[in-house]
Amino acid sequence: MHGLATWLRRRAERDVGRAALTFAEETHTYGDLQSMVEAFADFLAAQGVRAGDRVAYLGFNHTSQVVALFAVARLGAIFVPLNFRLTGRELRYVVDDSGATLLIADGEHVSEIDGIRDELAVTVHITLGEERAGWTRYDLDSADRAPRASEVDVDVDSPGVILYTSGTTGHPKGAVLTHRNLFTNNVNWMLSCNYHRGHTGLTSAPLFHSGGLCVMVLPLLMAGGHVILHQSFDPDATIETVTKRQVSTMFLVPTMMLYLTRSPRFAEADLSSLEFVVAGAAPVPESLLRVFGEHGVAVSQCWGLTETATGATFLSSERALAKVGSCGTSGVLNEVKLIGVADGEDVTGPHVAGELCVRGDTVTPGYWNLPEATADAAIPGGWFRTGDVAYRDEEGFYFICDRLKDMIITGGENVYPAEVENAVHQHGDVADVAVIGAPDEEWGERVVAVVVPVAGATVDLDGLRAFLDGRLARYKLPREVRVVAELPRNTTGKILKHVLRG
Repeated sequence: MHGLATWLRRRAERDVGRAALTFAEETHTYGDLQSMVEAFADFLAAQGVRAGDRVAYLGFNHTSQVVALFAVARLGAIFVPLNFRLTGRELRYVVDDSGATLLIADGEHVSEIDGIRDELAVTVHITLGEERAGWTRYDLDSADRAPRASEVDVDVDSPGVILYTSGTTGHPKGAVLTHRNLFTNNVNWMLSCNYHRGHTGLTSAPLFHSGGLCVMVLPLLMAGGHVILHQSFDPDATIETVTKRQVSTMFLVPTMMLYLTRSPRFAEADLSSLEFVVAGAAPVPESLLRVFGEHGVAVSQCWGLTETATGATFLSSERALAKVGSCGTSGVLNEVKLIGVADGEDVTGPHVAGELCVRGDTVTPGYWNLPEATADAAIPGGWFRTGDVAYRDEEGFYFICDRLKDMIITGGENVYPAEVENAVHQHGDVADVAVIGAPDEEWGERVVAVVVPVAGATVDLDGLRAFLDGRLARYKLPREVRVVAELPRNTTGKILKHVLRG
């Protein structure tokens, strides 16, 4: 088992001239990619980056983000990709919580950082865009390709990446993924979805998400395949790339699948090169499975979370229609089980709901700077509590049926109600609020704010969204407001959200 930088280098030595990564019609071979990584690592070292340091990256999907990840790993430092959809205040919290000493930003996000720069502890700012005052510019394309010193020999159980997830208490939590976690996850995907050297994979999921980084980009590069990266999802551009590049697999969430079917180009598109689509974030509706099936496209599904480096259960395309709504069975290199929500005892029978737990080398060792949250998620035997409630059928296939933490998944993005509720409570006309998820044909779920107005006041959707704009990322904003006289509560005062969901 090796660290991130070592296995990329060894892949480059084996497949130096093979296509590795394409972005915006520019393709880099494995040899090119390795040279760029080595040059950028030397540059970062000259800026003072050392083993164990945290390096933050803010930017859209781009070749440079992949290069930066491996360059940081080459130095034994820790990569912290930032969600470009967050507001300035949200970014400030993540950067400072991680303790990043250096921040990299693409040209489109320099101004965002400049707006909070005086409040950040980070001291070194690198831009990959044009020259900007107060920023050191680095040009990936013109970097010297001279031979470089070998990478730092890392402990495979040391952190390689910190991925921040929305927090249940209003602040994001940094899930630590070690080199062992990422290596094992790569192999888990290769074994569970049969990624191989001949595959060309397309993804547009943002690389600050485990879904963007760990479902296809890292596993397929480790397998020696060709990754095509889009800056963002566009249905027509996706169809064009599939046909032009003969894409054999791609990662989508159900919302993306729906948008593809709505494209005027979809009906006549030649998708014959696609061996399978990998779908995650939510179960794929039967209607979409059938539409893709009519085009000869198989759909493999998965379930996981940031803390398990994505894939924890897998549902093969062969069983997709027979097991509609299922997230499948455990991966080859991890285990899953159910425990009773009330007593914590193992659930043994079929169709009995329990909390889904995961064990294996893909599971995070914990949350950055949060020992209590780390302890709360762990149970004896090395199991990780996911907070998702599920049951399994007689054949051992799992079905997610609820979420203990009330997390909402909208368009593939995780939204925690507590964070939204904290922001809504700051509105002067809101006396009380509960945030829930509601089924949505387009987004999977939509964020719903159930509001009790202050006496004599009115609260509407447009006004509330305008108030929250800039306080929360836009995907967290409510898409529906329900006004009620009071919120249902139990005898201890806890809001009964299951009543609100109806």
